[in-house]
Amino acid sequence: PASLNAPAAVSASCAALRRCGARAHSTAAAAAPTAPPAAAAGPLTTDENLALRKRFLAPSQKMHYDGSEAGPLHLTRGRGAYLYDTDGAAHLDCVNNVAHVGHCHPRVVAAATRQLETLNTNSRYVHDNIARLAAALTATLPAPLDTVFFVNSGTEANDLAIRLARKRTGRQQMVCVDGAYHGHSVATLAVSPYSKYAEAEASGGTAVLSQPDVYRLGLSDEQATSAAAAQYAEVLRAGPAPAAFLVESVMCCGGQVQLPRGYLGRMYEQTRAGGGLAIADEVQTGFGRSGSSFWAFESHGVVPDIVTMGKPMGNGMPLAAVVATRRVSDAFAAGPEYFNTFGGNPVCAAAGLAVLEAIERDGLRANAAATGQWLRAALQALRAEEASHGAVVGDVRGAGLFIGVEFVRERASREPAAAETSWLCSRLKDEHRILTSIDGPHDNVLVIKPPLCFSRSDAEQLVHALRSELVGMRGADLAGVTATPT
Repeated sequence: PASLNAPAAVSASCAALRRCGARAHSTAAAAAPTAPPAAAAGPLTTDENLALRKRFLAPSQKMHYDGSEAGPLHLTRGRGAYLYDTDGAAHLDCVNNVAHVGHCHPRVVAAATRQLETLNTNSRYVHDNIARLAAALTATLPAPLDTVFFVNSGTEANDLAIRLARKRTGRQQMVCVDGAYHGHSVATLAVSPYSKYAEAEASGGTAVLSQPDVYRLGLSDEQATSAAAAQYAEVLRAGPAPAAFLVESVMCCGGQVQLPRGYLGRMYEQTRAGGGLAIADEVQTGFGRSGSSFWAFESHGVVPDIVTMGKPMGNGMPLAAVVATRRVSDAFAAGPEYFNTFGGNPVCAAAGLAVLEAIERDGLRANAAATGQWLRAALQALRAEEASHGAVVGDVRGAGLFIGVEFVRERASREPAAAETSWLCSRLKDEHRILTSIDGPHDNVLVIKPPLCFSRSDAEQLVHALRSELVGMRGADLAGVTATPT
């Protein structure tokens, strides 16, 4: 009977498929561009690495410090607050807020490794790590923020927060602040006026409020808050009514701008009076970076309806989250079902739990507060030495280990010293092996946001190098200096 021959037929078919697959694989391999096998190849030289990047990566994917005289860094390892290049040279990392508790923190490495050796799968199965991490996260937040969605990045977190707000309110309009950056999806780019990235459009539109930068405006906190509230009132009157007001608790890419006292309280009050929700973007500012509080919004005495978090949450592992009130999260109760294949997976959740443990056991919040206070005072002291400098320290702002130093050419006019700031950033890297970055709408704010294990000794090293280069700037030729991409 034919059925008795089925196993033989299946075997013959499988063999034919294997032969066909082998021929196809051989043909494809022959036609593929030449590249070293990833697993078998030894370390690449920097030139080989850059050649492969140029051949296989899109040119829009920029590298840190590509515009500096010495070129981009080719790194091989990291530890604590230091990164090491191919020559074994140590670079003091004053800007990598992804490695929140320190590069290759032993507790995080061990936790992720143990879990990876046991199980890693998607987050739709029952697993202890995701449940424990959700409980641990909500324990750091004020009530009624008690419901967690796990995602993979800050962009995903903010994108989901916008979806939740629109679903909860039935509205489309969003309100954001000039200079903000909330991600690179279509929806988050539409609420990210930060000039470095292209504009995008999203349905429903966006209202953009002025940045409440007290230094640039020349206003007191009270004056800046009143002006912002008045502008927002006009936006609300003009309509349409917003689904949510979204702002970073400290404006990061916009120049490390500290929101003026009273600002969040007034803006949240007006948002809720109009039926909208308040979203706090803590992607760069959360997890104790400000020192005095676990979340930067807490220093304003407010409680948002939705909090987004990312970057430092997994200490380099792709882990982020949205935490909302139950009232907001229940907007999805009747559908659509929400899932995220990798958000909160066992390995990343293990890393997240280890990060929370490291923050507490290593006293990193206290270190951020103490070291940050000393560093801000030392940077302020540079202003008294400005007669020796080629640029003026216009403003030093921040909290904990989240600091911005704005450079100007002349204090009275506040003319941005963009070329000078770029020169300083490059010199710190090339001459002192100290890594910083530049942000702000005028490209004149030197950004300092190191791992939270950054020590007093590290801070002293940074200040000494910065003072040296400010003095050296007096006779420097800045004619050909362009913005350093960091």
